[in-house]
Amino acid sequence: MANSPTPALILHGDDESILREGVRASTIKAGLARRARIVLLAADGLPTTRIADLTGSSVVTVLKWRERFAEAGIAGLGDDPRSGRPKQLDHFDIVTTTLVPPPKKYGATHWSSRLLGKHLKVGNATVARAWREYGVQPWKAEIFKFYTDSELDAKVTDVIGLYLAPPDNAVVLSVDENSQIQALDRTAPLPPMRMGDAEKRTRDYHRRRTPTQFVALDVATGQVTGAVKPRHQFLNVSLA
Repeated sequence: MANSPTPALILHGDDESILREGVRASTIKAGLARRARIVLLAADGLPTTRIADLTGSSVVTVLKWRERFAEAGIAGLGDDPRSGRPKQLDHFDIVTTTLVPPPKKYGATHWSSRLLGKHLKVGNATVARAWREYGVQPWKAEIFKFYTDSELDAKVTDVIGLYLAPPDNAVVLSVDENSQIQALDRTAPLPPMRMGDAEKRTRDYHRRRTPTQFVALDVATGQVTGAVKPRHQFLNVSLA
């Protein structure tokens, strides 16, 4: 007979709001935030093995904090009293804190190794090692986009096929546009650059409408042809 699923934990009163605040807060220990998340997932009825995967914990750890919460509530999620040298933060705890934005008091949007080291009271070299181990790069940002077009794969295949094997006597152009370009003109001319002095420009400017730039790349030769127009209408643009 198959084992019955682990019953969901029961939350009382303000337990849920306190736990969710603990998960979001950046001023509490990463370990406490992970325990709060374990309890919330357990309250949602997720299996123990699934909770372990989502929180990067062992099954034994998940069972421990389930039991502690069931016995003592939120108070049961605190650390046990310890003697001797305090336990050092592991790399997972460092990375967990990294994924939460820094507190506003630091005036930063992303962690640096020195700032996080100061916040966690560890060396910045320790932070850097944890980031390398988990492949975390807080200083980098990339753009992504979700596509909902069910025919996207077929369209991409057609375009790539056209680039790789264009029809005979055909010119294949890759055309793109950059709209909403602000045409700005400084109110004073730029003075010439001088030895030992940076270029200077006035802060004030005139706004000269908003143009659109069109660019076409000849895929075969690599020649780029461009045009700037005052209106966002490609039909009025000649790239010949």
